[in-house]
Amino acid sequence: MKKLLIAVCVMVAVGFQSQAQSIAEHAIGLRFGGNNGYGAEISYQNALGDNNRLEIDLGWRNDDNFDAFKLTGLYQWVWNIEGGFNWFVGVGGGLGSVSYDDRFNNGNFDDDNEIFLFGAGNIGIEYNFDFPLLIALDFRPEIGSGDYNNDLDFDIALALRYQF
Repeated sequence: MKKLLIAVCVMVAVGFQSQAQSIAEHAIGLRFGGNNGYGAEISYQNALGDNNRLEIDLGWRNDDNFDAFKLTGLYQWVWNIEGGFNWFVGVGGGLGSVSYDDRFNNGNFDDDNEIFLFGAGNIGIEYNFDFPLLIALDFRPEIGSGDYNNDLDFDIALALRYQF
């Protein structure tokens, strides 16, 4: 009888544990979006609790006319929908730098550099597979300062991350 009671308690505890889906301690991967010309971003997530995390993204782009990078930091709250499905919201901001190459401006070679700041929100849905892969679709509105990023921009992205 004692063994049966212990077995039932263990099964109930495992059942409660499977319902309380926690987020991965760390995740790293790529976030494929298109806001202001930034294609792919290197993305890192660090869990701060059972349902809170910090996300840091670094995007860069070079072109014939400019070179740029953007660093974004977001604090996110994560809630389980069912099984491996979660949804999340977040808030944060970041900074970036763009270096323009305005060739032959009045016959002179002219380089123009700019640093910009922005605030960002975030909402999305993700699926946590049984193996260490996290796939997410998110929407990130950003409002910025400076000539390069001086309005409201919308970024929709697909992210693939390895969890560890």
